[in-house]
Amino acid sequence: MSSFLEVKDLSFSWGQNQVLKNVNLSIKPNQLVSILGVNGVGKTTLLKCLNRILIPQTGKVEVLSKNISDIDLISVSKLISYVPQTVLSSFAMDVFDVVMLGRRPHIAWNISSSDREKVSETLTFFNFEDFAFRRFDQLSGGEKQKVIIAKAVAQDPSIFLMDEPTSDLDLKNQIEVMQKIKKLLIDSDSDKSAIIATHDMNIAARFSDYVFLMDDGTIKAAGTPEDVLTSENIADVFGVDCEILPKTNSDPLRIFIRDSIIAKKKEANNDKE
Repeated sequence: MSSFLEVKDLSFSWGQNQVLKNVNLSIKPNQLVSILGVNGVGKTTLLKCLNRILIPQTGKVEVLSKNISDIDLISVSKLISYVPQTVLSSFAMDVFDVVMLGRRPHIAWNISSSDREKVSETLTFFNFEDFAFRRFDQLSGGEKQKVIIAKAVAQDPSIFLMDEPTSDLDLKNQIEVMQKIKKLLIDSDSDKSAIIATHDMNIAARFSDYVFLMDDGTIKAAGTPEDVLTSENIADVFGVDCEILPKTNSDPLRIFIRDSIIAKKKEANNDKE
């Protein structure tokens, strides 16, 4: 199988504001892919178009050679799970039951023993056994985010769509969650891929197999982190001056931000004066 997900000439507008402009993507099996760009560039809108939450004006999305516009929402949910950027915090439910919500596309009449087993396995995978019967609405923001990620994993899709999945996590948990997602894609019995929308360059650099760099509603660059995350691309898209430390046998590709381009120009002008 050459491609898991194909996006062809996808465009989306809010009224007169065109957010996405003829976007083309191709995702292979067992890849962790980052959609990288500044806030407001269209990353969330793109994920919602991939999941049929939003309907693009032009273009199409195919998952496993199926046009998602031609299949029912239950079938879409079996193919794709979605972790939103903002997590609702009002669920007066146990964590176990919140994660069980991920099994809804697979439940015909009653919850089965295999559904309960899948939820238990997912909680164990995220080391959440001690949280299973805690109230979701009494968790911290980071704990809630991890539970929603676990819910998406229990859904057992082919494609995970995750919008800023580490935004509410401390540094230790950011690394642990990304390592878990990466492990899931490698060790799963079936082919799976994950698409993560983020503005965190170092998360993308460390964990991605492939990066799509978005700018002004289009894909500015696509390729491996080493190919895409250059000082020139980062300056153009993020407006910052940086130092790139190449990947080694012991360390991932790392990006150190020095200053904003505007601040640097002002400083240079002041020196001239």
